[in-house]
Amino acid sequence: MSDSAASIRTRDVDLFYGDFQALFKVSVDIKPGIITSLIGPSGCGKTTLLRSFNRINERYGNVTTNGEISIMGKNIYDEDVNLPELRKAVGMVFQRPNPLPISIYENILFGLKAHTPKRELRDLNLDDVVESALREVQLWDATRDILKEKATGLTLEQQQKLCIARLLPLKPQVILMDEPCSALDADGIARVEELVSTMRERFTIVMVTHNMGQAKRASDECIYMYLGE
Repeated sequence: MSDSAASIRTRDVDLFYGDFQALFKVSVDIKPGIITSLIGPSGCGKTTLLRSFNRINERYGNVTTNGEISIMGKNIYDEDVNLPELRKAVGMVFQRPNPLPISIYENILFGLKAHTPKRELRDLNLDDVVESALREVQLWDATRDILKEKATGLTLEQQQKLCIARLLPLKPQVILMDEPCSALDADGIARVEELVSTMRERFTIVMVTHNMGQAKRASDECIYMYLGE
């Protein structure tokens, strides 16, 4: 995907779930190197817009999208777009932590193994991959001695950090976050916000939040949505 002044650009995007129109002529430019929050009342289309950036909306039934969405200068609705490659480049973190019921170690490597040919995996030091990802999300010290234990045994805060960490071996360009702190207590929210802040220069980060205080604290720019616009 080619470079562009805007990491994500939409032009006149309409999105329908069956006959219901959820987005109306949405045109936005999202810059690289900052955190952009999508804000607005419940049901205004924030999550729908976010999920259109990696076309994950298409998993949820009869979805029709019109208009243009470009990621790093490439229209993601072009016929030559490979969906697994798109979702590798545009990672996603959900509201509630969703670690796989396998070890911490295997959680980190799950996406990498799914997207990498076996012959290329053999050339990688997987231990280093795991350590690097966990260090980047400030989890290495807490997990280095329990890597073979199930990830579901971690605290909610640790699980959410792990969900961020498992994106990193895939080297995404964009990270989408759908209310990533909604399941956390105040201390956990502060620590995850701090972590996300340290990542802003390496990734384009787009975050949905209904919390105006969080939007003010954690983002550089905000896009306000109302009734799908």
